Amino acid sequence: MPTNKDRSQVRFPVTVRSPWWELSRRLVLAIAILVGTVLLVYLDRGGYRDNTDPPGFRVGFIDSIYYTTVTLSTTGYGDIAPFTPGARLVNAFVITPLRIAFLVLLIGTTLEVLASQGREQFRVARWRKKMDNHVVVIGYGTKGRSAVELLLSNGVDKEKVVVVDPGSTALEDADADGLPVVAGDATRREVLRRAGVDRASQVIITTGRDDSTVLSTLTVRQLNPDAYIVAAVRESDNVQLVKQSGADSVVTSSDAVESALSASAESCLLGTVVLPPPLTSCAPAGAAS
Repeated sequence: MPTNKDRSQVRFPVTVRSPWWELSRRLVLAIAILVGTVLLVYLDRGGYRDNTDPPGFRVGFIDSIYYTTVTLSTTGYGDIAPFTPGARLVNAFVITPLRIAFLVLLIGTTLEVLASQGREQFRVARWRKKMDNHVVVIGYGTKGRSAVELLLSNGVDKEKVVVVDPGSTALEDADADGLPVVAGDATRREVLRRAGVDRASQVIITTGRDDSTVLSTLTVRQLNPDAYIVAAVRESDNVQLVKQSGADSVVTSSDAVESALSASAESCLLGTVVLPPPLTSCAPAGAAS
């Protein structure tokens, strides 16, 4: 069963705001609450009594600032207190909500992080339940992006495509394209399991190195004997090796994935990558690509 650590490595597109914008917004709101409460207390200063002052002495502006700060921070020394019914009602129904809002602002960053983590875990859990018969694209370089573009143009839902890549640039590109991303090395079983390879119908492997392609193909085939695997290699000498590792089709040129997928109308073998018919209707592994 996936752990929380595993889930944290599945990324979804998010809206990123400048931290300075967030800080400024919180600071302005906090100052507004402070100033508003000070003015509220000062305007109703006749309803407050300072126990340290002589009888009949009214609280001043500085007393209002002092009372506001100790009240909003819940310190509450008790030396200044409302004593008229009106002042007490204002405290109950106005200043108390302002105190709560002020405290939320003070700990807002922590609350936001916790809420964000909770939402992210919920999203990942819901995504895992829905993810079945999807397409896993290993490597999001030029060939990986071309494959995804062709899949989407042929009607594959974006939510049914999962990208696996260890590179930060590729992850940012996939994130910007609105694709779920699993960060990690696709030669590792746990990384592929996070991408749901065992439940995928198709896997497209476009790593930058042929040795990584071979290892990824072997691992994918071990986890999912039925997935249709298309792999891209740099050297034509490695085509047969990748096929023996479990790939159903192997392509070699820099635009091979695009060309191969575009040929789907004439080739059942590669047509399964775009619109998958039953796998039993296609040629077995080792057929000419």
